[in-house]
Amino acid sequence: MEKQKLTKLERAWILYDVGNSAFVLLISTLLPIYFDSLAEAGGLSEVQYLAYWGYAASIVTLIVALIGPVFGTIADTKGYKKPIFTASMLVGVIGCGALAAPRSWLAFLVVFIVAKIGYSSSLVFYDSMLSDVTETERMDNISSQGYAWGYIGSCVPFVLSLVLVLGGGSFGLSTSAAMAAAFLLNAVWWLLCTVPLLRNFRQRHGVSRREHPVRESFSRLRHIIRDMRKDKRAFMFLLAFFFYIDGVYTIIDMATAYGESLGLDSTGLLLALLVTQIVAFPFALIFGRLAKKYENGRLIRLCILAYTAIAIFAIQLDKQWEFWLLAVCVGMFQGGIQALSRSYFAKIIPAEKAGEYFGVFDICGKGASFMGTALVGVCAQITGSPNAGVAVLAVMFLIGYWLFGRAQRAGGAGDRKSGPSRTENPVIRDSL
Repeated sequence: MEKQKLTKLERAWILYDVGNSAFVLLISTLLPIYFDSLAEAGGLSEVQYLAYWGYAASIVTLIVALIGPVFGTIADTKGYKKPIFTASMLVGVIGCGALAAPRSWLAFLVVFIVAKIGYSSSLVFYDSMLSDVTETERMDNISSQGYAWGYIGSCVPFVLSLVLVLGGGSFGLSTSAAMAAAFLLNAVWWLLCTVPLLRNFRQRHGVSRREHPVRESFSRLRHIIRDMRKDKRAFMFLLAFFFYIDGVYTIIDMATAYGESLGLDSTGLLLALLVTQIVAFPFALIFGRLAKKYENGRLIRLCILAYTAIAIFAIQLDKQWEFWLLAVCVGMFQGGIQALSRSYFAKIIPAEKAGEYFGVFDICGKGASFMGTALVGVCAQITGSPNAGVAVLAVMFLIGYWLFGRAQRAGGAGDRKSGPSRTENPVIRDSL
């Protein structure tokens, strides 16, 4: 089983990570720098620039956290998952291309918010597809490969975008024109990488269609939350995930903005974050292989501790080489903690209710990200120092580590190397 080749559907699912990761890398690198130039032209200070960028990210995560569970519940209805996924993906793709239009910082932020809502919403349905595209014992490997190939694949449009932006003058392009071309390039890449999944995906698990699916979704969501509270393992994991993923998403969202606010060289920041993607590729695959030999939970705890050390180191960061070191360390653990958390959760939930559960999962992930980016922005404004907000992230990681330990002590199929039998989950067992 371990040597089994990827199926056509598994490859298509992984390829979507390659497509949407290009947008992630774009908004983590070039977008903050471009927004900095718009903010400077609009008369904003560096502290205001960092704060407003953080607030925009927080607005996105708050909206997705609110709508994700409802749409996730609707998507669990048989035949609904692909159409809703397609709609949210198109909002993100069109929004990415539309970033080429605004010339003021406020209009740019509004378009960015719309684009990222589409991207983030699509991930609720994409993550829930994991139980449809593969089997339980392959989830750690497939989830890790999604992140791994997403990291390395996203480097292709990113490098082309760098050539356009940094060498645009040689082609007779202004900075604005070069950025517009980069936005359109990444939008097209994202869309093309999604086509195989749209062609091959078939929803295997789901509930029967109802006469009023939207109204019914609210009813099912209430039942899911009630049942999840009875399942101590899943409930404690989500609490832990809420705290430790806070720092992960905040670091991804604000790394370049943080470096810019410290006055570090923009080109150096971009190249350092490219190194993060390159380093993340083999390490995500390594964590997928390690999950076959070691408990998934043990590997997640290792990643949380590593991120705690990264956050503590970042508090005093003020030199370019320190940012490079930080970029390498983040790359080593970023894919592992995301992929293993996704597969850990997928193993301990009912497959036919994956959309509902991943909607709640997204509340914990995006809700935490809202808190992290907001705290960084508020602390930066109150203290006048970009470094101040980073200290909060270390605390969040430690809380997450403690709660994850409690989730494991509650007993967890997700801790096993080979994966659980779905009927071991009390929520599932009670429904059989």
